[in-house]
Amino acid sequence: MTIVGDRVWATDDHCEGALDCVGYDRFEGTMGHDEEPVPIPITDVFDLHTVQPKEVEAVVEAYLEEANRLGLKALRIIHGRGIGVQREIVRAVLTRTPFVLSYQDAPAEAGGWGATLVTLR
Repeated sequence: MTIVGDRVWATDDHCEGALDCVGYDRFEGTMGHDEEPVPIPITDVFDLHTVQPKEVEAVVEAYLEEANRLGLKALRIIHGRGIGVQREIVRAVLTRTPFVLSYQDAPAEAGGWGATLVTLR
């Protein structure tokens, strides 16, 4: 996965059922891949398990902007439990994003502290 301009790219995801997808340019060898990318779907759930740790911040920022542009109001970002590094990165982005109204841990049945529920303005 990589960021190209203001577009987010993944090589192992698809857009079926998405309201919109991010990305339209040719993926040209970035990060050692030569295959055509598959755009990341923009839905109310975003799973970060396929995102490289060094890209989490930029990818979450791009995801939030697109979700907001599409008018989505309730989101769930799945960052995993681990030791909490990705959770803290996600929450730092949420804290400084002006159109984020609130965020909290998901209930246990929706991922518990391994996911964050987000409400956009």
